[in-house]
Amino acid sequence: MSAPETILSVRDLSVAFHQGGNTSLAVDRVSFDIRRGEVVALVGESGSGKSVTANSILKLLPYPAASHPSGEIVFNGRDLLSASDAELRAVRGNDITMIFQEPMTSLNPLHSIERQIGEILKLHQDIEGPAARVKILELLNQVGIREPEKRLAAYPHELSGGQRQRVMIAMALANRPELLIADEPTTALDVTVQAQILELLKNLKEEHGMSMLFITHDLGIVRKFADRVCVMTRGQIVETGPVEEIFTNPQHAYTRHLLAAEPKGAPRPADDSQPVVIEAEDVKVWFPIKAGFLRRVVEHVKAVDGIDLKLRAGHTLGVVGESGSGKTTLGLALTRLISSKGRIAFVGQDIAGRTFAEMRPLRRRMQIVFQDPYGSLSPRMSVADIVAEGLKIHEPSLSEAERDHRVAAALEETGLDPSTRWRYPHEFSGGQRQRIAIARAMVLKPEFVMLDEPTSALDMSVQAQVVELLRDLQAKHNLAYLFISHDLKVVRALANDIIVMRSGRVVEKGPANDIIERPGEAYTKALMAAAFNLEAVRSETISQ
Repeated sequence: MSAPETILSVRDLSVAFHQGGNTSLAVDRVSFDIRRGEVVALVGESGSGKSVTANSILKLLPYPAASHPSGEIVFNGRDLLSASDAELRAVRGNDITMIFQEPMTSLNPLHSIERQIGEILKLHQDIEGPAARVKILELLNQVGIREPEKRLAAYPHELSGGQRQRVMIAMALANRPELLIADEPTTALDVTVQAQILELLKNLKEEHGMSMLFITHDLGIVRKFADRVCVMTRGQIVETGPVEEIFTNPQHAYTRHLLAAEPKGAPRPADDSQPVVIEAEDVKVWFPIKAGFLRRVVEHVKAVDGIDLKLRAGHTLGVVGESGSGKTTLGLALTRLISSKGRIAFVGQDIAGRTFAEMRPLRRRMQIVFQDPYGSLSPRMSVADIVAEGLKIHEPSLSEAERDHRVAAALEETGLDPSTRWRYPHEFSGGQRQRIAIARAMVLKPEFVMLDEPTSALDMSVQAQVVELLRDLQAKHNLAYLFISHDLKVVRALANDIIVMRSGRVVEKGPANDIIERPGEAYTKALMAAAFNLEAVRSETISQ
C-alpha cells in the first residue's frame, strides 16, 4: 500500500525580523512534511518559533518587518512564499484555515457571532439567509456551544474564554479545509470540552481526509492526538518522528526536558489562624434577558447564584468548572468590577455597595491577572510602561529611577529579561505576555490576587516555574489567591481548598486533596476523570 501523498512540504524555512538596524533569526532552516489525513504536532516552549513557523505558511507575518532568508513552503505543488496576494486569498479560508491562540483578538468585537460565521459562509460558499443560519447552528452544536440559538446574537465579550475559542474553531471548520493549522486550539477550554473538541477534530479529519498542523505545549494531547511530532527550540527542529517513538525513546536532551516538565509539589500548608482577607455570602450576579418590542425582562442568566466563600491570608482557593460555569464572573464580583447582590467583605470592610471611586483606594491591595494576556495589555505601551502604570497611580511618590528598578525586579521575578522592557506586547510570545501580566499585578505587592487562568497560555515547563513563583510570592507576602482554572493539575499544585462550579452554583467544595482524590458528586468525578485521564471522556459529554 502506497504512502499518503504529501500535502504540505516546508523546506529550509528561515524567518528573520528586522527592527531598526537589528535583525534577529526567529526560525532557522526548519523542514517538515504533512501528508494527507495526517496530524503533525509542532511542540516546544513559548518563544521557540512554533507560531512564527505556522504563520509563515499563509504569510500572516508582519511584512516587511519579517522576511524569509531561505526556504520554500509548497502546498499542493504551489510555493506559497512566492505566491501572489490573489493566489494566497484563494488558499486562505478555503484550502487552509487557521485557529489562533487568542480568540478575543481574532474575533471582531463589533459583530455578533452569527454575523462573523455567516461572513465566512457567504464569502466562500455563497450561503446566506436561513440556510446560513441552519449551517451556523450546526457548527456551533458541533463545537459544544450550549443553546446555540441564544448565542447567535451574542458578541465576543459576552462569551467566556472557552466559548470564544469554540466559535473560532467553528469558523475554521466551516469550509471543510484540506489543511487546518491549529495554534493552541484547546488552550482556553476546560478538560471535558477539550476532549470533545479533539474528538470532533479527529472525526472531521477521518471523514474528510483533512490534514492538521497542531501547535501545542500540552504533550498529553500530542500523545493521544498526533501521528508525528516535531520538537522545536530556539527556532530549530531538534527531533522529529512518530509520536510513540518520541515519547518512549526521546533522543534529544530538550525533548527529555519537555517530557519531564509538569507542575509539581504541593501548596503551602493552610494556617487557619490567619486573618480572613475576603469573605462572601450569598453572592449573586444575574444578567437580564430582554425580549419583545418594549424590551422587557423575560428571564435571567444566573451567572453566579448564591455563592458563599471565605479566603484567608496565605491561602489559595481554587475555583474550577467548565467554561461558562461562572468562575470568572465570581472573581469579577469579588473584586467589584461588576455589580452583584449579597455581602462581600475585604479585610473586614464591606465593599458590596461601594462605587468605583470608593473602591479605588483598595485597588492596590487587590490585583488581577486576566486569562487573555494580549487583550489585557495595551498594544500602544511598552512593557516598562505597562508594569509601571500601577506604580504611577498608587505610589506616585516614587522617583522614575525607583519605578524602573521595581519594574525590572518584577520582570526578573516572572522569568523575563528586564532588558526587554522597552519592547511592546506584540513582540513577545503568548507565554511571555502572560508573564508580563503577572509582573504588572505583583509589582504592587497586593494582599489578594485573583488569578484567572494565569497558566493557560504557558507551556508545561513555564507553568511549573509560574506555580513555583506564585508559591514563593505567597510565602513572602502572605498573599491570598483566588485561582480560577480548568487545568486541575495546576490547581492541585497550588490550591489549599477547591470549589467546583456549574451553571453559577457550587456543586462541591472542600480541601483540595479531598475534592481531587475523593470527589463526591458525579459532575466533579467527571471533571477529575477528564483532567487526569483524558481518554476516559474522549467521547463522552457531561449531561446538560
